[in-house]
Amino acid sequence: MVPNARIEDYRLLQKRIGTSRSIVVTPIGFPATLDENLVTLDAIKQAGGNARGVAIINPTISNADLKTLHDGGVRGIRISSTGGSVPAAVAKEIEPLAKRVADLGWHVQINIEAGPILELAELWNRLPATLVIDHMGHIRQPQGVDDPAFKYILGLVDKGRTWVKLSITYDSSKDGPPGYADVNRVGAAYVKAAPDRMVWGSNWPHPNETTKPDDALLFDQLAQWAPDERIRNRILVDNPAALYDFPKA
Repeated sequence: MVPNARIEDYRLLQKRIGTSRSIVVTPIGFPATLDENLVTLDAIKQAGGNARGVAIINPTISNADLKTLHDGGVRGIRISSTGGSVPAAVAKEIEPLAKRVADLGWHVQINIEAGPILELAELWNRLPATLVIDHMGHIRQPQGVDDPAFKYILGLVDKGRTWVKLSITYDSSKDGPPGYADVNRVGAAYVKAAPDRMVWGSNWPHPNETTKPDDALLFDQLAQWAPDERIRNRILVDNPAALYDFPKA
């Protein structure tokens, strides 16, 4: 958790990089109950209709609480497991959770490393809800686009129910800041392969980074991945509208 990562701070970021819509993601450190998602609902409310949310829940959540989240702007849930294989208890919950939220039109966002994504390949193939791969799938370096996980994720995307969030994966980059050249190659390859299934994310306020990256430079990297302005507009405007249920711009 990062102290003072407030709505006021985020508005300054938006002013700097020129964005107007936002996705508020409940942090991994919060327990999976409605009460701990209230901070997400509050942030969405403060955004005045220009935000949607991604919550963390558990299979025991009531239908009433799911409705509260939906009415408050939540459109997805996040499953996070970094640092190795997904624990069996977590993996066991993913499919039941996906069934609960699929009826609401929500997606399942996974923040899972490349190797474990492959370990659960059969699960992703049968998941009943739309799937969002967070942080480009944490594709391993220096393999990059030759990582079997990259090819597997593109296969999921080709089936039409999977999206990829284009946000810098600091943990997998060997080249590091400020350019993240190795991750840039992966981002460009994703965009070239499936521009209609990409969305961009800032990962602000970069909670795990002791030295915070320059958000403007991170945003500018999208121009390297998608030099065509029409493609960038699709990634930044049209695709998020479809995935997160924003009104059409």
